[in-house]
Amino acid sequence: MAWFLRKNKNIAPEQQLREMPDGLWTKCPECTTIIYRKELEENAYTCPKCDHHFRIGSSKYVDVLIDHGSWIETDKNVRSADPLEFVDTRPYKARLKEAYSRTDLPDAVTTGTGAVHGVPIAFGCMNFGFIGGSMGSVVGEKFVRAGRRALEMQAPFVFISASGGARMQEAALSLMQMGKTSAFLSELAENRLPYISILTDPTTGGVSASYAMLGDVIVAEPKALIGFAGPRVIEQTIRRKLPEGFQRSEFLLEHGFVDMVVHRRDLKRQLATVLSHLMKV
Repeated sequence: MAWFLRKNKNIAPEQQLREMPDGLWTKCPECTTIIYRKELEENAYTCPKCDHHFRIGSSKYVDVLIDHGSWIETDKNVRSADPLEFVDTRPYKARLKEAYSRTDLPDAVTTGTGAVHGVPIAFGCMNFGFIGGSMGSVVGEKFVRAGRRALEMQAPFVFISASGGARMQEAALSLMQMGKTSAFLSELAENRLPYISILTDPTTGGVSASYAMLGDVIVAEPKALIGFAGPRVIEQTIRRKLPEGFQRSEFLLEHGFVDMVVHRRDLKRQLATVLSHLMKV
């Protein structure tokens, strides 16, 4: 840390550190490198030393993927209700209120329209920071609405998943979204419009068991955790030791479950190439 401290012998090192403005630096959780936030942003929110992909939300993915000035967010005011009046350790309404306040997001997914290297798309991205990116009724509804915009635009539908799975506080209403989103994708296929699914860390549970793995092209970020149940549950069920990294994107690529693993820096360029082939532009 000494290299960026002020060279003033009259000020103690701990005092010099306190005088550094907050939020300028972050530490990579993988290799512990201290990274200047501006450098992190310019590197598509990946570590310049070890390539660790930081978990980011929809606003940052829009910055990374969508052409500047083309983004229009849709369905901003769709919010979860609490028809079951669900209470576990806390009321569901209290959890929602806290998530709204902490993230300044309406739910675990953001949708809209934009362009990638000039190709118009309908776009959606999950926000893991909102109750673990869990799939409730709002996620399913906004997914289908975004897909219907793709139909109206006659454009591809690109969706980024980051989720712990179904939202338990909505019980069966959450599980119904698996069927709802999957059924809609068949409609998109009938209209010969491509659906590109991008899997990030983590993509698990009911999301991986539905729309996340139904893409015409499935792209994953490096070392992303992708699967349905956790490794401990699987090992206890089948009573076998699982291979190292069997739920990481590289293992899934090797076994044919995803089509490509792409570094986030290259994601926009690769996405543009796929779109140009599929849409023949």
